[in-house]
Amino acid sequence: MPSFLHLVKGDSPPVASAVIERNVREPGAHVTVVLLDGAPEALPAGAAVKRLGSDLDYDALLDLIFESDHVVAW
Repeated sequence: MPSFLHLVKGDSPPVASAVIERNVREPGAHVTVVLLDGAPEALPAGAAVKRLGSDLDYDALLDLIFESDHVVAW
């Protein structure tokens, strides 16, 4: 089961949402999106969404990075 971690910031390109949505549709995939400062709230359904600061600290973010098969920084 592949795991994807997307790090989304305020100036992320519009294609980020389409890629995240495609990852969510992969059979058996687990997708986590971490919203960094200024990141938009509108994301595809089906992804676990966390906000850096209120949901995660930097130690927890680092753990997610090392646990994920694919990490994409937008």
